[in-house]
Amino acid sequence: MNQSTFTLLLALIGGASGYYYEDYEFFPQSIYGYSSFNCAPECSCPLNYPTAMYCDNLKLKSVPMVPVGIKYLYLRNNQIDHIDEKAFENVTDLQWLILDNNLLENSKIKGKVFSKLKQLKKLHINYNNLTESVSPLPKSLQDLQLTHNKITKLGSFDGLVNLTVVQLQYNQLKEDAISAALKGLKSLEYLDLSFNQLSKLPSGLPTSLLTLYLDNNKISNIPDEYFKGFKGLQYLRLSHNELADGGIPGNSFNVSSLLELDLSYNKLKSIPTVNENLENYYLEVNELEKFEVKSFCKILGPLTYSKIKHLRLDGNRLTHTSLPPDMYECLRVANEITVN
Repeated sequence: MNQSTFTLLLALIGGASGYYYEDYEFFPQSIYGYSSFNCAPECSCPLNYPTAMYCDNLKLKSVPMVPVGIKYLYLRNNQIDHIDEKAFENVTDLQWLILDNNLLENSKIKGKVFSKLKQLKKLHINYNNLTESVSPLPKSLQDLQLTHNKITKLGSFDGLVNLTVVQLQYNQLKEDAISAALKGLKSLEYLDLSFNQLSKLPSGLPTSLLTLYLDNNKISNIPDEYFKGFKGLQYLRLSHNELADGGIPGNSFNVSSLLELDLSYNKLKSIPTVNENLENYYLEVNELEKFEVKSFCKILGPLTYSKIKHLRLDGNRLTHTSLPPDMYECLRVANEITVN
């Protein structure tokens, strides 16, 4: 298997059902074999993948010397607390830089160390001590992950025309820090802002989004037609917030492109209206008291029915006996309807 095949396999692991996930342990250490000669002595550069350098779990306090030719650099689970401006001067064609689980702070990342990497596609700095998103960044960047930090402010994302994935979950962001900061990202498809401190939906999000995760915040209302501006939004999570009926205008979620909607663990007493194209609807653990067919089907007929496949209603005040008989005419293709 060559390097391009290896990269493709990793890419294929992500993206299913709206999720992006990288399995960096796909190839266990035991098959790496001996390191190639073009490698930092403390790290491992597998003979089968000579452009990848693994420096994980070595208690490193700084970035080691990176030889020319390395394109995939892994520095996870170390004690790196700074990055010098010349740290990657031998590998300006680096494509992946993975710095998860270190001790990095913004003030100790010097100069324009990342923007010099003109071919960088993935930059992951999860589980560190950042208080602001890193910048400046190269225009080549496609995937930025800064989860599990202490970020309260977003820096500049200007010119990042290729950025499609931004993960910012488990930080300390409020809506004012996000509003308009991401507006210029014309290619952004996946944005995760879950587990932050949002009390409102941020304005100015890119209309190109396909996946938007806002779960585990403190959001209590939806601005009128907020989601109408997104061209093709497919996956939306708002679970574990403070949404109640009065905070949701009538057609907030009646979006024809939407395939999956998660409103579980809120304070809803009635089912918000959705488009007939929705396939997965999660409403468990709310305060639902009644089931109205019109929330799913405006009219009933041979060619008008909901495409719902999975519907979660458990953890509410609904029972099987409280469901209306014509529900099944509307939800005729459902595989699973879960109630108490």
